[in-house]
Amino acid sequence: MCTWVMVLTELDERTRERLKKYLMRDETGIRKTVLKLFLEDNTFTTESIYKYLVSKNFDVNYRGVSAMVGLMNTRLGILRIDVKGDHNSYSLKEEHRAVVKSVLENY
Repeated sequence: MCTWVMVLTELDERTRERLKKYLMRDETGIRKTVLKLFLEDNTFTTESIYKYLVSKNFDVNYRGVSAMVGLMNTRLGILRIDVKGDHNSYSLKEEHRAVVKSVLENY
């Protein structure tokens, strides 16, 4: 049991470091805004994220939002993707919620 806790802690630390590096390159605050959005609710499509960012006065296009969310999924490994028909739905993996919240609070 102790080994499992240690592995989980190492995974959390790696995720924390990846998130910090990811946010250090966030010049406009868009990445932080999207991560906060994932903390607030469960599931989003690219379209719903795009509309949210436009409502917050971010200068974005749909393809850029799609690319950003895709990179969050592949590079950070913190998102769950549900492929349904024409639209992918994304949500924050529950096991990463505390780490994401901690990084955002201290960033």
